[in-house]
Amino acid sequence: MTDKKDDLGTAANKANQIWGELLPVMAFVAIYNLIRLLDIDIETTIGGMGVAINSDTALYWATGVLIILTVGFIARRLLTGGRVPLFTLMSAGIVGSFGIIGIVLQDKGFIYAKPTIQQLILAAFIFGSLASGTNIWKVMFKTVFDLPDHAWTQLAIRWGGYFVFMAAANEFIWRYFVPPLEQPLYIAGLLWAPAGEYDFLGITFGARSFEDAWATWWKLGTWVITLAFGAANVPYTMKHLRNSDDDKPEAEREASA
Repeated sequence: MTDKKDDLGTAANKANQIWGELLPVMAFVAIYNLIRLLDIDIETTIGGMGVAINSDTALYWATGVLIILTVGFIARRLLTGGRVPLFTLMSAGIVGSFGIIGIVLQDKGFIYAKPTIQQLILAAFIFGSLASGTNIWKVMFKTVFDLPDHAWTQLAIRWGGYFVFMAAANEFIWRYFVPPLEQPLYIAGLLWAPAGEYDFLGITFGARSFEDAWATWWKLGTWVITLAFGAANVPYTMKHLRNSDDDKPEAEREASA
């Protein structure tokens, strides 16, 4: 029988993890909108360099706050002996690297494309592990749930497909809504997006100049969609959940003894 204290501890850790990942996003949206809605326009010098805080640079400041809070959350977890999931570390690395590149180069394209790269890398890890015979989704969550292998495979496929879908959605939304890029965006030597307006599949991209749709509604919407997708998979997980060693095959029981 499961100890109630252990259950409460697991729930508390999960809640802390969710808030630790959600709060940086909420701070991103808050800083971005605060600068734009209040029409802040400040020019100063930091370390001999000219720094501007205004509507044009709001995305860079919001991204900087996002990076700082994300790194701070991970550092706090590690310093207190907490466990940081592999996917969280990977996501933080992508957020930090692409965010810093975008800020240093003053190129918003890297910031827009960051979630796409993040989702595609996560999907690649999932499908790559399945192809190699090792389910990384099971490796990460087997200490939380006891499921048969076919259920772990199904969940891995579902989440891998979800990450691919979210990557495609991010690409459409930022290309459709944000102002046109002043310079072509190259990632890993490949042309990721051309400068200015362009047509693709009968749709004109880079013509709306409505960055708020991506920086506010899509940022928050991503979390709502993720939580909804996770909740939608709870019934399947609970259906295949094994609550005791008696439900395991004999060979598996012996291996875990």
